[in-house]
Amino acid sequence: QVQLVESGGGLVQPGGSLRLSCAASGFTLDYYAIGWFRQAPGKEREGVSCISSSDGSTYYADSVKGRFTISRDNAKNTVYLQMNSLKPEDTAVYYCAAAKSNCGAREYDYWGQGTQVTVSS
Repeated sequence: QVQLVESGGGLVQPGGSLRLSCAASGFTLDYYAIGWFRQAPGKEREGVSCISSSDGSTYYADSVKGRFTISRDNAKNTVYLQMNSLKPEDTAVYYCAAAKSNCGAREYDYWGQGTQVTVSS
């Protein structure tokens, strides 16, 4: 079965760190762009970061730039999102998604189930 599974979410204090993982099953991520998205309660889903398949270029929303780092480990068929200096406004359900094209794709082919990140004292 084709599947993306996120893990690594949890409760952290402001200023803390988490590393989210996005593991693919049933297909390889090598030629897919992988995006991270998040959605807070009552809010629209927003793009957080993306790593391309063609040249490995990375992209970040202004709100997370300098704090989050996206990376890819093709041998493990996994993409990571390292989140540092977390703020309460980072609280959301985080999703990873794979696109057969590249970052900036209008549609993503596969989506994970999401993992909750809560930043609170």
